[in-house]
Amino acid sequence: MGNMGARGWSRAGRLNAAAADRAESEAERRFRALLRGAGITGWVLGLETPAREVDVAFPLARVAVEVDGWAWHVDVDRFRADRRKQNALVLAGWNLLRFTWHDLVNRPDAAVAQLRAALRLAAWSPDAERNPR
Repeated sequence: MGNMGARGWSRAGRLNAAAADRAESEAERRFRALLRGAGITGWVLGLETPAREVDVAFPLARVAVEVDGWAWHVDVDRFRADRRKQNALVLAGWNLLRFTWHDLVNRPDAAVAQLRAALRLAAWSPDAERNPR
């Protein structure tokens, strides 16, 4: 490896390692920051469902969120697997929202509004947990 030790090699190695084990993406970190900034609670990361793991889940509301990026969907097998996962989630009674990097960067208010709408449709909110009817 003639480039080993060259400028940027260390960072490239860390990125490759992160990508290899499906470590969270910058988009996923941005989405979590958006949730915190909006005061949205009741979510968990990487929840295992009958359909596989979802990026962010609201288990009580059965709302799942996938943060999609081109980097992850680099091949047809991953793309297909995500579609199978989506179908399995819906059939298991979950509502699934998908957000892209573009959504999180250029339309964060719309993403938050859509999530809030999905939680309302599920008749659940973080306040409902603290103040049951």
